[in-house]
Formats: sequence, C-alpha cells, structure tokens
Amino acid sequence: MVFGGGICGVRPIGFLVFLISSLAECERLPFDLPEAEEELVAGYQTEYSGIKYALFYLASYLNLLVSSLFVTVLYLGGWNFSIPYIPIPELFRINQMAGIFGMTIDIFITLAKAYLFLFISITTRWTLPRMRIDQLLNLGWKFLLPISLGNLLLTTSSQLVSL
Repeated sequence: MVFGGGICGVRPIGFLVFLISSLAECERLPFDLPEAEEELVAGYQTEYSGIKYALFYLASYLNLLVSSLFVTVLYLGGWNFSIPYIPIPELFRINQMAGIFGMTIDIFITLAKAYLFLFISITTRWTLPRMRIDQLLNLGWKFLLPISLGNLLLTTSSQLVSL
C-alpha cells in the first residue's frame, strides 16, 4: 500500500502535523528551546569546541535529513515521480531499462524531494521567530494533538466505510 501519491498524498492534515512535529523534534528555530536557554554562548554546546562542536551541528543536520527522508517516503510517494501530466518513465524509457539506471533515477527523485524539505526547514529557521516553552506546549497539546486525533478518526472511519 502506498502512503503518498501526490503532493501531500491523500492525507494533507497528517502531512502538516508530521511536518510541524518533525521540525520540533529536530529543534529547528521556532522550537529550539535547548539553544535558547543561554543563547549568548551557544547554549548546551558551551563546553565544546573544535571537532566536538562540529559533530553537534553535523548530528543536527543529519537528524534534519532523516526527518526529510521520512516526509518524502511517507507522504510524497518516495521514489515515484509524483508530478502529474509529466510522463517521466516514458521520457527516459525507464520501464524498458530495469536495473542500475532506473534505480539511480529513483534515488535521485527521492533525494530531490528530501532536499526540498531540507530547504523548507532551513528557510523556516530564517523567517520564523522563536517560540517560548508555554507556546510550544500549547501548540503541541491544545492544537496538534486534537487535530491529529481527529485526522486519525477521520481516516479510520473513511477506511471502514470503504470496506
């Protein structure tokens, strides 16, 4: 069963909730509370310099890449070229070329979609202001949780009706 299919698949509410919560999990700027504690000296990374400091940032961006790949695979169809009315398999004759070239195109499509969400995450870091802890808790418990539970109820009821 394919989760996605088009842009945001067939579950746009789940897509938005997952995107917001993955930004919060990666501690990007609207939700970067550990760095905001002592931001004059880089927060919890004060004791580290050199390669240890670089490894903290490398792990942060690796976490962002993994969450972008999850968004790509779960909601954007993964390696399927999901822009309608552009016949990419017929254009490159991928159906006839099974093997390494087809696999390379699939990996390139997946990484291009993941790069799109890396770009979106980095630009939200540049544009949105930082949230306080009470605003983050209100967003999570009073907004995202009820919306995601309602989306779960809507999805399960639509699946049960279609049986």
